[in-house]
Amino acid sequence: MTKRSTSPNDPSKQWDADRTTFQRVYDILVGTTDPVSAQQFAEWARCSETGARQALEQLVEMGIAERTGTRPAQYQRNPSYFQWKRVETLAREHSAGELRSRLAELIEADQDLQETYGVPDPDAVVVSDDPVEDHEALHDRWDDLTEWRTIRQDITILKRAVQRAESPNDGQIQSKT
Repeated sequence: MTKRSTSPNDPSKQWDADRTTFQRVYDILVGTTDPVSAQQFAEWARCSETGARQALEQLVEMGIAERTGTRPAQYQRNPSYFQWKRVETLAREHSAGELRSRLAELIEADQDLQETYGVPDPDAVVVSDDPVEDHEALHDRWDDLTEWRTIRQDITILKRAVQRAESPNDGQIQSKT
């Protein structure tokens, strides 16, 4: 176990002082991908288990977190919420033309990888046939496949961001008066 710094400029103490329990639990949630108990959130966020559970239940109600399991309940971030948030940010910070341009670049990169590997999808690439002696080539292939999966995810997000950026009412509900 690592010893905490006792320096007055210790960033973790500043984090504790500057953030509420809810904010600290949210900060932890954003960085988690696997289900975690409220007890573990409490330890990481340096708060009571009750405080962590209350914050997590609020985050579930807001759609930011998901509850899994029952005893003990575990919590994880809701990937749909974070995808939506990313789409909204992209549409707000970039024009539809900029987004379309980046989308075209990613589609071209996807097509290049399809041609390179002769398959339509990164999951169709067989890696186990690679000779063990050529570790660098194997490493390069894994890097390509990781990048390809990221490209595919970004294409999906960018398509939604383009639609959002081109939305005529900017997401606002218009009244019929």
